[in-house]
Amino acid sequence: MSKIRILVLTSSTGGGHDARAAAFAEWCFQLYRHEVDVRIEQMLEKSSPIYRTGVNFYNHIQKGAPWMHKIFYTLVEGLSIINARKVTFGGAYYLAVLAEYQPHLVFSVHDCLNRGYFQRARRLLGADRVRCATYCGEFSGGWGYSRNWIEPSVDLYFSRTPTARDYAVKKGIALERTRVRGYLMLPRAHLELLSPAERRAYRVKKLGLRPDLFTVFLATGGNGAHNHFELLPTLVRHADRCQVIVICGQNREAFNELIHWRANHPEFNCYIEGYSETVHLLMQASDAIVTRGGTTTCAKALHFQCPIIFNAFGGIMPQEQLTWKFFHNGADSEKVERAEDFAAILDRWMADPGEYRRTRERFLALRYEEDPTILIDELVELANEVAKVPLTRQVFPPANGNGNGNGSGNGNSHGPK
Repeated sequence: MSKIRILVLTSSTGGGHDARAAAFAEWCFQLYRHEVDVRIEQMLEKSSPIYRTGVNFYNHIQKGAPWMHKIFYTLVEGLSIINARKVTFGGAYYLAVLAEYQPHLVFSVHDCLNRGYFQRARRLLGADRVRCATYCGEFSGGWGYSRNWIEPSVDLYFSRTPTARDYAVKKGIALERTRVRGYLMLPRAHLELLSPAERRAYRVKKLGLRPDLFTVFLATGGNGAHNHFELLPTLVRHADRCQVIVICGQNREAFNELIHWRANHPEFNCYIEGYSETVHLLMQASDAIVTRGGTTTCAKALHFQCPIIFNAFGGIMPQEQLTWKFFHNGADSEKVERAEDFAAILDRWMADPGEYRRTRERFLALRYEEDPTILIDELVELANEVAKVPLTRQVFPPANGNGNGNGSGNGNSHGPK
């Protein structure tokens, strides 16, 4: 059976790139079943020990010293020069993958996997036998928007916001090749929507929390970088009006310590989870989220109407700066660099519920609705310019599938009691 072959290039620097790669693959299966074959490659880690060391170092300093990313980012920008027309490190592995898989589309969701990678694919496979596309998840432009995202020969370039698209055009991407497509989440995230009643029931039955208390979500990325213990004392002070959802990512030590902490604070309602596959539901059950400026988490928070307090402990990474700038300029979102900053925000919200409601209204003004299948269709159509295979497009959502909720809205409308 003839099928379209799409090679997705990603890397585990943080969790957002991999999340978008996985979401794309799942969407292709939902919409095109076995007619579209998606192969995801952790290209940096698998192709070169130099890159693998860099990825590990990136994740290490994200946990303990975010300020070091300013130096690390500057060094990584040098790849825009050495990879201008070729893949300098790991090229042999990449060429082997191309030769074996023969993709119709090379789709990059990572900044360091554009320049050089598209040129090598065209030289090996033939310029008329492969297409290339990029999905850049940044919210805005400026310092932190890597030059490695910009490969002017790209066939299609997807940006998350018009602001980021305009910056990409300024840096060399042809306007006619750009698209603005904000959300790239798993299909289930678009199906599992909680109504107000379901939201209250979810808090009680799934999380063991109160249905009526102001709920704060302390989030973390997949590697488990967090400042939970600095923030929890403020929440405990408001135990009569607040409760918390805490996730730990793949940080087993943090999970164990939090379990012990909860046992010694019986007066406080607290739900703890390690690595979560239901962040989209936890956000819908929350009134606010404290998170670093990772693009995937912040995009989900915006989609699920959960206002963000930015975690800036230890500084803001250059890439996170773009997210913080977008939300601060557009919604006056706040950041916390110390426990006292968080206490000031929460004290203000508890003293004046109208202050929280105004914060939420400004945040929701940045939201927009879009059909999540458009992005997938555009990429599959681009690949099919080469493959030229007949396709049967499935209907989404499926007639018998509406997830956990009834799609009537998530009901995140109330403020502090």
